[in-house]
Amino acid sequence: MSKPRSILDVAPLAAALLIVAVVLVVAIGLITGSRSPTPTEDPGSIAALGPSPSTAPSARPVPETQPLARSPSISPTDTGATPAPTPTPDVSEAPPATPTSAPIPTAQPTRQPPVTPPPTVQPTPTSDVPSDALRLRRIESITGGLSPKSVVASQTGLFFAQNMMYRHTISVFDREFERVKTIRDSVDLAKFGFSSEKRVVKGAPVEAAFSPDRRFVYISQYSMYGQGFPNPGADDCAPSDRHDDSFVYRIDVETLKIDQLIRVGATPKYLAVSPDGKYLVVTNWCSYDVSIVRTSDGKEVKRIYVGRYPRGIAIDPGSTTAYVGIMGGTDIAKIDLDTFRLRWIRDVGPAPRHLVMDPAGRFMYVTLAGGGGVIKIDLTSDRTVARVQTGDNPRSMDISMDGRSLYVGNYEGNTVSKVRTRDMTVLQTLPTAYHPIGITYDSVSRQLWVACYSGVIQVFEDR
Repeated sequence: MSKPRSILDVAPLAAALLIVAVVLVVAIGLITGSRSPTPTEDPGSIAALGPSPSTAPSARPVPETQPLARSPSISPTDTGATPAPTPTPDVSEAPPATPTSAPIPTAQPTRQPPVTPPPTVQPTPTSDVPSDALRLRRIESITGGLSPKSVVASQTGLFFAQNMMYRHTISVFDREFERVKTIRDSVDLAKFGFSSEKRVVKGAPVEAAFSPDRRFVYISQYSMYGQGFPNPGADDCAPSDRHDDSFVYRIDVETLKIDQLIRVGATPKYLAVSPDGKYLVVTNWCSYDVSIVRTSDGKEVKRIYVGRYPRGIAIDPGSTTAYVGIMGGTDIAKIDLDTFRLRWIRDVGPAPRHLVMDPAGRFMYVTLAGGGGVIKIDLTSDRTVARVQTGDNPRSMDISMDGRSLYVGNYEGNTVSKVRTRDMTVLQTLPTAYHPIGITYDSVSRQLWVACYSGVIQVFEDR
């Protein structure tokens, strides 16, 4: 029979277990520190969500950017509709910080190897219930190291949040809201053939667009910062100001590394890849033009002047026409992607900003940031057939894969609206954190991600 252990025999083992427990607690705290739990407090009134937006028009554009505010607490179970406030005209965009002046690089880029994309990847929803039969519920908030201008879903499980010049990063998340990687926007121009010697500069990630096969994501850089870029873009600008040309970065979605730089115009904002994968279309805010880039080698093949402040882009399913909202006016440009001929849809309303198209290519939906709500255009006649007021200053928008629902961020109203496309009826208007500026809908999980300038991404789910 073995001799019973004394207290002194057990003490070292207990001390060791205690040390292990303390280490585990500290480690768990570090891992979860960048992710905030879903708030459980009552939402209160919309007025409590942030500073009250001014309704008086300004003589000069008011920047989209605002000092970062603390995100309010909102109940994740709030599904009730709220009245939409009166829209306030605002056609502004975000001004960058001022970098140090330096000589502009003169080296020419080297030709990139051709890339032949495989067939388009089509997402499969987890349910066949029509999207307009579902209702949004908030399920998560993500914070920590964010100043998101936009967020875009890959439809294969990843979400890319662009943090502009405030963080000089791109934050990548998965459907479980975990941060997969933080990608820095610093690049060596020599590595990509734009300098004869090492020259490391920074960008300012704005918007993202995926190739049809989801292998690559293209991210526009509002401005470049460092040696060779003395005159970055601005909120109020014109081609005569001669702001620096900037770049689009291409990122390999598998490795999450920047593998190509594409030079475009001054202050590139929105971008879209044609459904056939042939062209990348980029709107250049300060040079008032549109870059047409051949994706096979990353070469800009055409630059088309369209007028003051080009912004949103939608491309038809046949890859024949790119539609571009001219936010400094009331028109939408139509670019033939075979001949590059330019035509117009005139007088759609003040400051057309964001454009999305239904899966069939029959109808296009446009947010009018100047106070006109959201309009529905029949592309067989190029005429507006319906209109709805969703909230104060609608800006970014996305559409469900079945084409039956729109999701609209109302920037000054601090709300997000769900709209039934059939009759342009607002189904829901829910509170968000301060200044919702980016929005994306993941058709597989039916998650709606909303990027807010208050440094938070809020996630809703259609149920």
